[in-house]
Amino acid sequence: MSVKRRNHSPGFKFRVALEATKEQKTIGQLASEFNLHPNQISMWKKHLLEDGKIVFQPNGKHELQTIKESEFYEQIGRLKMELEWLKKKKPNSVNDKCSLIEPTHPVLSIRRQCKLMGLNRGTYYYQPAKETPLNLTLMRLIDEQYLKFFYGYPKMTEYLRKQGYGVNPKRINRLMNLMGLKAIGIKRRMTRNDPDHKIYPYLLRNVPITRTNQVWSADITYVPMSHGFMYLVAILDWFSRYVISCPIHWIISSVSMPWRKHSNIVNRRYSIQIKEFSLHPAVSQSIWNLLA
Repeated sequence: MSVKRRNHSPGFKFRVALEATKEQKTIGQLASEFNLHPNQISMWKKHLLEDGKIVFQPNGKHELQTIKESEFYEQIGRLKMELEWLKKKKPNSVNDKCSLIEPTHPVLSIRRQCKLMGLNRGTYYYQPAKETPLNLTLMRLIDEQYLKFFYGYPKMTEYLRKQGYGVNPKRINRLMNLMGLKAIGIKRRMTRNDPDHKIYPYLLRNVPITRTNQVWSADITYVPMSHGFMYLVAILDWFSRYVISCPIHWIISSVSMPWRKHSNIVNRRYSIQIKEFSLHPAVSQSIWNLLA
């Protein structure tokens, strides 16, 4: 059963605190007389002794009111600052919320920032488990076999079992999803087009290639190495079949950087390489045929 909270008037608090300062009765007797907790009476007595001297000073009441107002405005300013900070930074996803927490903020603690973000502190401090050495070995074998045959996870599981690894399909399915690998085959209703999709014509169809620097093309591929991948970007001239450039980018594989994230990094470098070649004098008279 809940107990209703009692609200006492300032006059009642002053009268009880004054009786306590007289020390004619003990705190326990006053608590029984006024039906209060002894700690409550002690706290009122302490406030009376600390703040009572301000009343008898020149402009004492005004000074006391000023102190309370300053504390009130300080709290308003702090809440306003927290609100502005929250409006600028509050995202929707959990990962974005964790990335916006500032551990070295001079005013807002991590506890307060997590509360303003609506984020559990356990979620902020959580560190995902790393892949085991066995899983890394399996991912390596999966990638090597996938370059030869585009297996799905059932056949890939059978292949790994023949190699002496006692794995189940669920683990292989998770690892292949992590690597972004899927079986390549005919799927249902693949030939049905979206009627609202615009079909863009191939502009180089039936165009005669009669000179160098008329059409350039670029593509990207990767070569697996012992500790990562070599990404090869090739830029060719269609007429002369001349390899204009073939830069190589080396990326070390790690647990913190899964396979599917490599393509994003290389695509940025790939775009930068294309922009650099766009400044070539011959490009102004050339046609770029880029593979998406």
